[in-house]
Amino acid sequence: MRKPFIAANWKMNKTIIETAEFINAFLPMVNDVMDVDILIAPPFTALSEASRLLKSSNVMLGAQNVYYEEKGAFTGEISPGMLLSAGCSCVIIGHSERREYFSETDEIVNKKIKTARNNNLEVILCIGESLEQREADKTFEVLGGQLAGSLKDLPLDAITIAYEPIWAIGTGKTATKEQANETHEYIRGWLRKNKDGADNVRIQYGGSVKPDNIEALMSESEVDGALVGGASLKPDSFAGIVKGAAKNN
Repeated sequence: MRKPFIAANWKMNKTIIETAEFINAFLPMVNDVMDVDILIAPPFTALSEASRLLKSSNVMLGAQNVYYEEKGAFTGEISPGMLLSAGCSCVIIGHSERREYFSETDEIVNKKIKTARNNNLEVILCIGESLEQREADKTFEVLGGQLAGSLKDLPLDAITIAYEPIWAIGTGKTATKEQANETHEYIRGWLRKNKDGADNVRIQYGGSVKPDNIEALMSESEVDGALVGGASLKPDSFAGIVKGAAKNN
């Protein structure tokens, strides 16, 4: 059985002080949860402080992005080595907002994953379709293309897939648990056909996950966790999601 994995993506939110306040409030709420992997991905500026506060806890530290070069004249970018030195063990790559607002292609995502894995960073790979694509019945076609391009020439070791329907991110809309599971089943099937070790890969759902819908989502056989946005910004809300995932484990 795959261990549930709940990750918080704070996006462009929280200062260093706000990060410390969150962590100090959050850790006591989940310090007895051992059957769920928990990760927080704050903004770059708060990584070092978060690392200090999460040390020796049951919560991992992740980053929201990484560049595909080790060093050099790439103003404003962050290398894998920088993330490791800040205490990160994981990085989110290919989030729909990166793809939409910053023109990240599957080729760029692929290069980022390769560099991250070469530096022993675990990866959460995000894939997902727009509302227009879903309504045109192209969901599986889109996801298959993203998986093929993003995972080209890559093994599945230490890679988690996050399925995030773009139409459900920050909109309050959530795929039904059946829709989520059906899509996760497709992803698992694609991985089985194209890669080794597919049954060990965790597939998270990401799209307006909240404390009141996490248990229903986690009751589905192919939903292994969640990548949480807005609902991860408050300690009690995110703790509720973590504990909801634990109930179904």
